[in-house]
Amino acid sequence: MSTGEFRSWEFQGAGVPRYEEPGVGGLAVAAVAASELAQRRSGVAIRELSRETEFRAACALLDRVWRPPAGSPLITMALLRSFQHAGSYVAGAYEADRLIGVCVGFLAQAGLHSHIAGVDARARGRNIGFALKVHQRAWSLEHAITKVTWTYDPLVSRNAYFNLAKLGAVVQEYLPDFYGVMDDGVNKGQGSDRLLVGWDLADPAVAEGCRQPHHHQAALPPEAATGLDADADGLPVLGPLDALRLTVRIPSDIEALRVERPGAAQAWRSALRETLGSLLAEGATVTGFTRDGRYLVERKAEG
Repeated sequence: MSTGEFRSWEFQGAGVPRYEEPGVGGLAVAAVAASELAQRRSGVAIRELSRETEFRAACALLDRVWRPPAGSPLITMALLRSFQHAGSYVAGAYEADRLIGVCVGFLAQAGLHSHIAGVDARARGRNIGFALKVHQRAWSLEHAITKVTWTYDPLVSRNAYFNLAKLGAVVQEYLPDFYGVMDDGVNKGQGSDRLLVGWDLADPAVAEGCRQPHHHQAALPPEAATGLDADADGLPVLGPLDALRLTVRIPSDIEALRVERPGAAQAWRSALRETLGSLLAEGATVTGFTRDGRYLVERKAEG
């Protein structure tokens, strides 16, 4: 199986052109090369899925990752088939003939909305998630799409760092309880607040980060006030939110906290909604995320 197989397909979907924006073609060629490099580095081959057996394997993998209740699959084979046939993005990462990663996105007004991605637990730590996103960028540029959006739980520190510091995505909006009550093994009982991020695929910094992985280091402004921090017991402590620059801390491992201290995890959900959610609703901007787990936020100066 060639790592470049995703570059051709039999059905492109209605209204999904290739190389129609000026300059996108050149970006796409470089993006494909970056994707092939990322696949080699992580030891996988990524390609679009097109057969029923592949869709069913993808559904099973996502269910293993999120652990939904029996009889309530996270996503169905029929939906993946529909996405793929309509020209959306449905891709899998393979190690030999074993599917170990899945990424699914659908066409949207902004370009492509990346709905879900998951990697088999036995294959984590190999940058397969990164390789899937780099492949998704190449696929999008080949289809003249220059922006990808997705949501993530703002309390999950590793995802915040991956999305903002490694991929260079930009926070657009705080979405309280976006998916309503969720009953899968990852999200059950904790609410579904999400951050919506946008990924500018034509940004030179994004292109360089996909070619040669690096981190957008967020410098902590010395004058930044503390909008949210943790006390000695690991519980959230709210601070004033009237400074121009603020830091908003989240737990280092909210997933472990949900299991060990669910009450504390819920307190963090409420505190983050009150601080980061309120700041973004007022027009503030997230300017970065630090290695030690703090969002950097800048409010608009009054004037």
